[in-house]
Amino acid sequence: MANKQLIIAEKPSVAKDLSKVLGANQKNKSYYEGPNVIVTWALGHLLGLKMPEDINKEWQSWQMETLPMVPKNLGIKPLPKTGHQLKAIKQLANRKDVTEAVIATDAGREGELVARWILEYVHFNKPVKRLWISSQTDKAIKDGFKKLRPAKEYDNLYYSALARAKADWLVGLNVTRALTVKYQDSLSAGRVQTPTLSLVRQQEKKIEGFRPQTYFSVELHVQKEKAKLVQSNPYALKERNDVESFVKKLSEGKGKVTDIQEKTKTEQAPLPYDLTEIQREANQRYQFSAKKTLSLVQSLYEFHKIVTYPRTDSKYLTTDMKATMKERLQAVSDFSPEVKTYIKDGGQVKLTKVFQNEKVTDHHALIPTEQRPRYEKLSGDEQKIYNMIVTRFLGMFAESHRTKQTKVIVNFGKEQFIFRQSKVEVVGWKQEKEEVVPSVEWKLGMIIPPNFTINKELTTPPKPLTEGTLLGLMEKHSLGTPATRAEIIEKLIKSELMERNTNGLNVSPKGKQLLELVNPSLVTPELTEKWEKTLEAIAKGKQSSTVFLKEIEQDTKKLVNEIKQSESKYQDFSITQKKCPECGSNLREKNTKDGKIYVCSNQDCSYRRRKDPKVSNHRCSQCHRKMEIIDGKNGSYFKCKYCSITEKMQDKKERSKKLTKHEERKLMKKYSQKEEPEESALAQALKAAMKND
Repeated sequence: MANKQLIIAEKPSVAKDLSKVLGANQKNKSYYEGPNVIVTWALGHLLGLKMPEDINKEWQSWQMETLPMVPKNLGIKPLPKTGHQLKAIKQLANRKDVTEAVIATDAGREGELVARWILEYVHFNKPVKRLWISSQTDKAIKDGFKKLRPAKEYDNLYYSALARAKADWLVGLNVTRALTVKYQDSLSAGRVQTPTLSLVRQQEKKIEGFRPQTYFSVELHVQKEKAKLVQSNPYALKERNDVESFVKKLSEGKGKVTDIQEKTKTEQAPLPYDLTEIQREANQRYQFSAKKTLSLVQSLYEFHKIVTYPRTDSKYLTTDMKATMKERLQAVSDFSPEVKTYIKDGGQVKLTKVFQNEKVTDHHALIPTEQRPRYEKLSGDEQKIYNMIVTRFLGMFAESHRTKQTKVIVNFGKEQFIFRQSKVEVVGWKQEKEEVVPSVEWKLGMIIPPNFTINKELTTPPKPLTEGTLLGLMEKHSLGTPATRAEIIEKLIKSELMERNTNGLNVSPKGKQLLELVNPSLVTPELTEKWEKTLEAIAKGKQSSTVFLKEIEQDTKKLVNEIKQSESKYQDFSITQKKCPECGSNLREKNTKDGKIYVCSNQDCSYRRRKDPKVSNHRCSQCHRKMEIIDGKNGSYFKCKYCSITEKMQDKKERSKKLTKHEERKLMKKYSQKEEPEESALAQALKAAMKND
C-alpha cells in the first residue's frame, strides 16, 4: 500500500486544479485520488468558534446580568451546513495509507485558520506541510509542491488569525449584546466596524457644518494663457466693490516679467496594485463596490488563472521574480504594441524600486501570471479589472514620463501672478497624447498690459465618502486587512447602520445613534489601530497572542461596564405608526434582500409582511405589465396596479402542467403579431366622456 499525502484545498475549484497537476484522476464525492495523493477541500470555513450558548447555558438568553461573557476556553464547533464535508475529511485523515497532510488553503491569515481548525478537529497527529503559492497556474502549483515547507514555520500566522477571531468574538458579541439588551433594538458593534462607521459620520459632520461663502478671484490674461493673483488667503476678496477698485488701481500700471524658472520633472510609473488600491480605483472609475472588485479579481486568479493572489497588501515584488518577467510579458504580448518592444529588450524593468524583498509581506503585488488570457472567456467587468492590472504591470517596463516645466512670474507693483507651462519631452508610461496649446514666448523684462477679469466664486462643500475614499481611510488607520475591508463595508450596510447611494456612503439614523451610544474608545480608530498592529506583530513572531488576548479581555470588561452605566437615551427610528393586526403593537420597518418588510416590535409576536407587494414576472392580460403578488385572506393572487385587474394564482400542480401543441401554437401566434397596444380602461373611459361632450 503506497503512502499518500492528504492535501486540503480551500474550495472544490482549487482542489480540481491541484488534482489535475498532481495526477489525482480518480474523482469521488468529496475528494480526488491519485497514486500518491488524496486532494480534498473545505468550503471556506468548516468550523467556527463556539457561540455563547454552546459554552454556558446561562448565556443562552440575552441578559445584562450575564455580561461580560469571558470564557476560559473558546472551543470550535462544526458549522451546520457543511458537516458532511468535515466528516469526509475526518475519514480520509484516519486512513492508514495517509502519512502526512499538506495545507493548500489560501496563503494568508484566514486560509491558515481554515486548515488548522480542520486538522485540530480531526485530531491529525501526523506530519503537516504547507503549500505557499501566489498564483494558480499549473507551473506555480508544480513549483510550489517542489518547495513545501513544514507547517510549523507558519505557526505565528495561525496564532495571529486565532487571536483576531477571539478578539472579534469577545468585543463584538459582548458589546452587541450589551447595547441590544440596554436599548431593546438590534444594535451591532465591533472592534473594526464601529470605527469604520465613525469615519463616514465624521465626513458627514463636515458636510453638515459647511456654510457656502462667496468670494472673488482676479485673473490676468496674456494671449491665450491666464494666471490667478497670488494671495496668502484665496478667499480674502469678499466684496465686489473692493475687488473692482483694487483691479482699477492695478490697471493703472503695466506688468513686468520678473523671473523665468525652468526645470525638468521626471515621474516614475506607479507601483503595481495591492488589493485596496485596485478596489479604490475601480470604485472611482466604474463605481464597483469593494466586494464586487474583490470577487472579480478572485475570479481572474482562481478560475481564469491570469493574475496572482488578490488579497495582498504589498505593491512590491521579490528579487527572484526578475527572471519571470519576460514570460509574463509574452502572456500579454497582444495587449498593446509596446509589449513587443519590452520583450525585445529582454523584459528589462525600468521601475527598479519595485524589487524589494523586505517590503513583500505574505504576498507580492497583484500582477499578471505567465498564462495567456482567453479574452473571449472574460466578462466585461473582468476585462476592465484585468486591463487595469496589466496596464499597471506594463508601466514597470516603460520609460519615466518627463516634462519640461516653465514658471513665469509677472509683477504688477507688489502683486504677483504666476504662469506655468508644461511641455512633454518623453511620454513614457503615460499613454495620453499631449495637446499642443499655442503658448506665449516669455522673455525676462517683458512688459505685460493690464488685461484682468474678475470671477465670482463659491466655496465648495466636502464630498461624502465613497467606498474608494473609505477604503483609503481604513488603510491609513489600519482598520481590518485588505481581505476583510470589503466584508466590513457590506456588514455595515446589511445591519442598516450605513447606506449606499448614488453620491456615496451615508450613516443611517440608527447608525448615528449607535455612534452616540457605543463606547467612545470604540468610535475612534486609535484602539482598533493598536490591536491591528499587535496582530501583525503576532504574525511576525514579535509578540505573544496570550498577552494580547488578556488585554482584550480587560478591554471587553471595561467596554461592557461603560454601557451598563451609560445614561444615554435611544429612539428607534424604524418603529412606524402602523399597528400589528395580531397583537396591536407598532410595526417596525426592516430592510431585507427581498425589499422592505414590516415586523412586529413585540418580541413575542412573529407577525411580518412585505411593505410593498412583490412584483412577479406574470403579465397583465390587458396592459402586459408585470403584476404584483398580493397576500389575501384566502391565499395569494395577482393584481395589476395599473388596471386593477386581479387573477387567481395557479398552484404548483397547475403551473407544472405542460401546454398542448395547439395551445403553444396559439400563444406563439398571439405574441408574434404586432398588435396595437390596447388602451387602458381609464383611456377608454376618457374617450367615451369626450364623445359625450
